[in-house]
Amino acid sequence: MNKYLIAGLGNTGPEYAHTRHNIGFDVVAAFVGKHGGTLQTGRLAYVAECRWKGRQFVCICPTTFMNLSGKAVKYWMDKEKIPLEQVLVVVDELALPLDKLRLKPSGSDGGHNGLRSLEESLGSRDYPRLRFGIGNDYPKGKQADFVLSKWKPEEEPLVKLKIEKAVETIEIFAVQGIAAAMNQVNNKVFSL
Repeated sequence: MNKYLIAGLGNTGPEYAHTRHNIGFDVVAAFVGKHGGTLQTGRLAYVAECRWKGRQFVCICPTTFMNLSGKAVKYWMDKEKIPLEQVLVVVDELALPLDKLRLKPSGSDGGHNGLRSLEESLGSRDYPRLRFGIGNDYPKGKQADFVLSKWKPEEEPLVKLKIEKAVETIEIFAVQGIAAAMNQVNNKVFSL
């Protein structure tokens, strides 16, 4: 059975729930919910297993905090014997506007501490990542406040739509491959 590791990056704790920086957690929770799984406390992460269309998904939301995400991803990758190309990391992206999702097979950390931690732990940049645009509408010097803030009420419907599209992208990635998934999502502008 083809096995995939789906890792949503974020921070644990109620103060971080449903913030821009935790969109990875929200996407993974939506994927797990759609496929009948339940996230449970596991080693270094909340973990759920789901099956869909002959694929097995090990879904994690690391409890190591964002800056040590790589430790949890590496642990679950090794434990479940999942190859790097069958790992998909879901992460917030300041450099993308709110109406965009971007799937890539590899790339730099782009200044994202979670991705930097993954690169250090995995010894590679060559792992698929789904970047969820959160925009960059914040005053100079306020980046940390912005990424840790909640969505504005007027943004929430678009965020909900994009979470659904991100879940579909994970499904396409696993069933049809990364090229098909990239074609479906990378040039789309999402709107209500």
